[in-house]
Formats: sequence, C-alpha cells, structure tokens
Amino acid sequence: MNMAVQLNNSEKRVLRVIQSDKTKNWTVDELSKVTKFEDQAIIVGAGQGLSEKGLLNETETKKVFWKLGKEGIRAFSNGLLELKLWKWVKNTNDTSMKSLQSSSIVEKNEVGIGVGLLKSLGIVLEKGSFIIPENKEEINEIMDERKLFLDKIQSSKTGILESDLDIELLNHFKKRKNLVISLEEITRTWIITDVGMNISSESLVEKELIAEITPELLQGNSWKNAQFKPYDVSLESSTPLAGKPHPMQSLIERIRLIFLEMGFTEIEGDYVQTAGWNMDALFIPQDHPAREMQDTFYLSNPKNIPIEDNILQQWKSIHEHGGDTGSIGWGGEFSKDIAQRGLLRTHTTVNTVKYISNNPNEPCRVFGVGRVFRNESIDRTHLPEFHQIEGIIMEPGANLPMLVTTLKTFYEKMGYPEVRVRPAYFPYTEPSLEIEVKWRGKWLELGGAGIFRPEVTEPLGCSSPVLAWGMGLERLAMLVLGLDDIRQLYISDLEWLKSQPVL
Repeated sequence: MNMAVQLNNSEKRVLRVIQSDKTKNWTVDELSKVTKFEDQAIIVGAGQGLSEKGLLNETETKKVFWKLGKEGIRAFSNGLLELKLWKWVKNTNDTSMKSLQSSSIVEKNEVGIGVGLLKSLGIVLEKGSFIIPENKEEINEIMDERKLFLDKIQSSKTGILESDLDIELLNHFKKRKNLVISLEEITRTWIITDVGMNISSESLVEKELIAEITPELLQGNSWKNAQFKPYDVSLESSTPLAGKPHPMQSLIERIRLIFLEMGFTEIEGDYVQTAGWNMDALFIPQDHPAREMQDTFYLSNPKNIPIEDNILQQWKSIHEHGGDTGSIGWGGEFSKDIAQRGLLRTHTTVNTVKYISNNPNEPCRVFGVGRVFRNESIDRTHLPEFHQIEGIIMEPGANLPMLVTTLKTFYEKMGYPEVRVRPAYFPYTEPSLEIEVKWRGKWLELGGAGIFRPEVTEPLGCSSPVLAWGMGLERLAMLVLGLDDIRQLYISDLEWLKSQPVL
C-alpha cells in the first residue's frame, strides 16, 4: 500500500468489497448489504473519501420528482380555483363581480387571484361582468389538462419523475404558490480504479482507530497496536457558537462602564413627557420646526399632562421677554396649553433638565442612555426610534475646556483618540459645539454639546454652570461595528449576529 494513502476502517471495508468485482458499479444499497453498515451515511462518506484519494471513480445521478404541495392537495380535493370560477361563469346568468363576491363559489381572499387566472385564459371582465370568449372549447381543454395533471401527480405516493410530466403544465403550476413541490433524489455509484485494485489486502485489515488520547489509554498497552486517527491541522476549525448579548446591548454596557469609571452617576426617565419639559424648559421656541407633527410623536392618550402653574409661568416669562436673565426672549405669546401636550420624548436631555430641577444646588456629574422617538423616514442613517447618550456636569467653575476634555476622554476610552470640536448652534446652549471623531481618515460628526443658557438654568433655580452633551448611540454603533446602514442593527440576521465580536 502506498504509505501516503491513509485509510480509516470504513474506507478499508468498502474498498475491500469493491475490489471483489472491478467491473461493477456499486450502489449504496449494495455496499450497505455486503459491508453490514446500517447507516448509509458511512457508505457515502467512505465512497467520497476513496474517490478523493483516487481509489474509486464516483458517478452521481440526480432525479427530480414532483408532489402536490399544500395548495395542490386542497385543489385536488376541492377543485382548481380557475375551474370552479369557469364553471360558474358558464352556468350562471349574472356574471358580475358583485354576484361572484356574494356567492360561495370561492373564498373572498381567492377572488382576486381567481380573476387573474381567468384573464390569463382570455376571459374578459367588462363593465364589472365576465364575458365568455369565443374559444370556449379551448378553455375547456385547458381546464381538463390541468385537472388531469394534478390527478397524475396525486396518483403516486412517492412523486412523479419530472421527465414523465408535461413541461409546459409543470412550469405553469411551479409559478403558483404551494401547488407543486419538488423532491431531489441523488444516486451515487462507485467503480474501482487501477490504483484502488493495487492496494494490498494486508493494508485493508481494520484496526482499532483512536481519535482521542486519554490518561486511561496510556496506562495500558492497547494503544501500541492501534491506529491513530489523522488530523489535518491546515483545515479551518469550526467556530464555537455560544449565547452572547446583542451588539447594541454590549455597546450600551460598555458606555455605562466608561462613564461610571469617570465618576458619573446614571439617571433614567420616562418615555412619555410633556412638550414643556421636552422643549419649553430648553428654551426651544414654541414655533420651532421641531415642534411640528412630522418631527414629534404627539399623543392622543394622554393628550395633556398637567404641569404646576408656577413652572409654566416661569417658562412663559422667559419665552416672552427673557424674565430676569437679561435675555429678550423669543417674543410673541407663550401657550400653556401647548406646554402641557403629551408626547414621546425626542431626546434624553429632558431627563437631565428634570434632574437639575429636583437638585438645583447640588454639584453633579450624571449621564443616561435611553430611547428617544422622532417621526423620521427610515433610511440607511435614520430610524424613528433610536438611543441617545446624554450627560451633564454641574458645579461651580465648570467651563468649556472641562467639557471638551471630558468628551475627548470618553472617546479615547471608546478607542477613538482623535477628537475635535466645531462651533455650532443649539437653542439651549451657548457656546455650542459639534463633536467629531476621525474614522478611516474622515471626520464624522457624532453629537452636540455646550453650556446651558441662563434661560434654561435660572428658572430651575440653578446658579452653577451646566455643561451638557448628547450623541446618537446608533451612529456610534455603526462606527464601532463598521456598518454603513443603521437598519442592520435591528434586523434579526443570525449569521451577522453570530459573527459579531463581544464588545
């Protein structure tokens, strides 16, 4: 035996049998009977292994059989949809659609499909009624052929060979959902090669095959005469599949740990808020475009949520003439009714504003990660529901360099050391800035930041500067995971989820 050819026990037994008749094409069933292997997968595996080593020639024959699908069985029992409609058209005086829909000929959900089938046969629907065409006998023949076709398939429990069927009728029924289904039968045969015949019978003696070396095995002597299963170390190993958090959840936990490590405390808030806390408290004018229905999900229940009148009065004073802040406000008339309208929060800044209102004189560093809702059109970079990362620092002496340093530290811990800020405009911060990180040689904008204006902080009773920032979590996730479509984060693509690293 050629020492380069290594055979396992099943391959040895199969080759030994095939050597007994070098002119015969051996089938799986024949080999199974002679080798006594009950599992035919062992035969197939051995045959393919011997073929790859050049000891056998393998021939593979495929046959396609057809059976009735779920709808086909139903059509066989109850009649073809187009045949029932055709009989109705021929035998009724009133062939209007109204008459058909009120009849019990077909189910309501089948009417549209049935009409389409009749039209394909040349039966015209004119002024709401079916018109019988001149080729009436031709349609009768087509109906008979289709019925006989289904009868023929149903007559065989194992299915009809494709070559025994009318290909034109088969193509017709293949286009119709679940009427016919295909079954593929693969037949393999093997014939020995000259190389296979030259393998000596001594080389085909089966030996104990050891796949795993254990301490118990080494303590005895049985391993000395045993054969060890060869391993191909160049083959790609299988990736173990284990349960793990969704990439988005992992990223949220990673962000939480970074902020907690930086000395921040996490806060949470409700999804349902008022326009007052969501927008008025942030000095966003009541005629701002973000207030419109196309950007904000306003609620019908609760349509309005009461707010204490003293708070509403403070916002009214600030918006109309600036109150005692030195600002001139936005002018116009502030509506308390608009401020009490219920909505789904459009940002998590509402959480931090409420926190400041409840703790106006306590220095703090807090953050939150939560869902927000905006009436956005879905595309590769926008979703109507997404997450936002929000944070504030409130303490005496807080300033812009402190804010920039905090943001740069956060992104550096996230793995993006190159961070820059640019001037920007937001109604509730001054100065305002945009945060950008460098990714693949390009600067990407990830969020906004700034120092809350006096119009925001003074009505809340806060005397210290408040540094604030907010950023979209999904956009950061796209950066971390290397995605160019935000929708990938929420598609249940198991292959993609399996391939994602643990963040």
